[in-house]
Amino acid sequence: MGALDEPLTKLVGDRTAKVLADSLKLRTVGDLLHHYPRRYVERGQLTSLDELEVDEHVTVLARIEKVTLIPFRGRKGDRLEVVVTDGRARLSLVFFNQGWRQKELRPGAQGLFAGKVGLFNRTRQLASPDYQLLDETEGSEGTAAAQFAGRLIPVYPASAQMPSWKLSICIDTALTKHLGDVGEPLPAELRADHDLIPLPEALELIHRPRSQADRERAQQRLPWDEAFVLQVALAQRRAADSALPAVPREAVPGGLLDAFDARLPFTLTEGQQKVCGEIFADLATDHPMHRLLQGEVGSGKTLVALRAMLAVVDAGGQAALLAPTEVLAQQHHRSIVEMMGDLAEGGMLGGSEQGTRVALLTGSMGTPARRQAMLDMACGDAGITIGTHALIEDKVQFQDLGLVVVDEQHRFGVEQRDALRAKGGQPPHLLVMTATPIPRTVAMTVFGDLETSVLDQLPSGRSPISTHVVPSLEKPNFLARTWERVREEVGKGHQAYVVCPRIGDEEPDAKGAGKKKRKAAEDLEDLTGLGDPGDAGADSDERRPPLSVVETAAMLTRGPLAGLRVEILHGRLAPEAKDDVMKRFAAGEVDVLVATTVIEVGVNVPNSTVMVIMDADRFGVSQLHQLRGRVGRGSAAGLCLLVSEMPGASSARARLDAVADTLDGFALSRIDLEQRREGDVLGQAQSGVKSSLKVLSVLDDEEVIATARAEATRLVAADPDLAAHPELRTALESLLDEDRAEYLEKG
Repeated sequence: MGALDEPLTKLVGDRTAKVLADSLKLRTVGDLLHHYPRRYVERGQLTSLDELEVDEHVTVLARIEKVTLIPFRGRKGDRLEVVVTDGRARLSLVFFNQGWRQKELRPGAQGLFAGKVGLFNRTRQLASPDYQLLDETEGSEGTAAAQFAGRLIPVYPASAQMPSWKLSICIDTALTKHLGDVGEPLPAELRADHDLIPLPEALELIHRPRSQADRERAQQRLPWDEAFVLQVALAQRRAADSALPAVPREAVPGGLLDAFDARLPFTLTEGQQKVCGEIFADLATDHPMHRLLQGEVGSGKTLVALRAMLAVVDAGGQAALLAPTEVLAQQHHRSIVEMMGDLAEGGMLGGSEQGTRVALLTGSMGTPARRQAMLDMACGDAGITIGTHALIEDKVQFQDLGLVVVDEQHRFGVEQRDALRAKGGQPPHLLVMTATPIPRTVAMTVFGDLETSVLDQLPSGRSPISTHVVPSLEKPNFLARTWERVREEVGKGHQAYVVCPRIGDEEPDAKGAGKKKRKAAEDLEDLTGLGDPGDAGADSDERRPPLSVVETAAMLTRGPLAGLRVEILHGRLAPEAKDDVMKRFAAGEVDVLVATTVIEVGVNVPNSTVMVIMDADRFGVSQLHQLRGRVGRGSAAGLCLLVSEMPGASSARARLDAVADTLDGFALSRIDLEQRREGDVLGQAQSGVKSSLKVLSVLDDEEVIATARAEATRLVAADPDLAAHPELRTALESLLDEDRAEYLEKG
């Protein structure tokens, strides 16, 4: 075990080590050295106290302005009130029965004060805060004056039990004893090419900077460690993939694909042709394709995936499309069968001689239909199978699985993706589709083991979608006008969606939730309905419950949409009921569909022209963009109305305004990511990483990530096992735990 893997008990003692582990998840010397400051303060540059948020745990640098000891009336005890200031705003500190602190907390002294911001009599205060005085006259007894003399003061992510300056003392101890044990994972030539300082020097400067220039040199270096080591792991995965055997699936002229293309009533966009070319080239190789297909909402990703599946069927193999929900699986099956016509009825009466069968397999299908689908898959009659998690059950077998298409990758665990791929005799080719665009470097990091194809061109004939925010509290007449617009569109023969964040029937209790665990994977978006965590307004806890499908549908039927054919759709309806509603909506037999986000992906009803999203601020930015992609899919223009009670100056309204201002999904994906902690983004797909990224930003460090990927690819090509780079290999092993290593092995 290396010195950096030593438990902290040896460095700081049992009690402090337990606090570090329990409150900050810091357990080894290496963990401590890589716990970087959140920000820095300089002596004399006081914290802006008017920017502090209630309930936030803060560390502030301030000057003591006033100290008052107030005895309690009629009983023993006292309250010490200390007012600190930054020169403009003030913050109250309060200590109970600690009058002796009056001797050291003197007006004019500067100090670091840490605690949770509370509110008392409309005044912000810290109750019994920890503090460290920076007053030179305090003497030698543990003051911070000497510790931080002549340098910036680091402010660390801390806890109530372990304030920032105590962390700083622990980290100083680690630097003094173990800085010489720190290895250098980056190759010397890479450091020289990019003017990067050695890692030990970077750790010294990030924790003990004497100037802003020191801090900047450290911050230039440290993102490279995370970016490069992760990209080396992914480059090894890609190299291992290219060494695996796979059956080449070359397109056959005059086959099913050509017959399908001849029937298309439109020509493919240049983007679709280019991406199809990339996929067909991968399919023709003797190692498995691992490709990510992403693009704008409505850019024709499903058509591209279908052409890939048809090419594999032409080459004698089978293809499977894995969808995250039953509604989406049924929608895919319905639309693919419609697009293929008699080409989807191979071997059946009236079917084309060149055709194949398109099977559907979901968990709720009846036994006879399920048995027939599994038989068609096992004997090879079903060239294409579309299904949900039911596809990965042990008893499901394919005769020759050549291609797996995963729709909406982020809703599937790595284990599930791997289980389906394992059903091929040799590893099948893999095509992953994302529902919304993601920034280039996020693709490089989250989907770094996949090559990327991008569709950024919308098919001709798509109508523009106009989006407007409806401030329902500020302007109730705007909400009334919203329902008038819906009636007007229905009057023209069109249809509408109304989307709500909640279902509204009896929520399952704790026992019921356990029974519904099987369904949870398929109906996750329905059961939560709140889009991205943390994307609701900051004061969401004090707001009314989110509007529900059941209540909204009843209100509309009785009120503004009385007389129209209104139906509901959500994840807890019986599968037959869901399918029936979608069929009738697609056939024009329903005017208004009130639904949860179950309609977010893949639902294609060209006659739908208007979507009203209730409590729109409770959804993520990318989710709103995905939802509005359900309208404007035909010749008539689309309209999306974002209804919100949030005030105009709120950050929630700013996000809605951003959605209304642009149809550029790539721009919106950046906004979406900025609202969320990047560790969460990576945590969904990189679930084995021990800790989230500390200094690397997948948005701000685009150039570093892109360059690190290229450098890592070159290094792994020259030294696949990292034999010539032992310290890089050690860094790689410390990044990956067993789960993460297994994830990379399975891809």
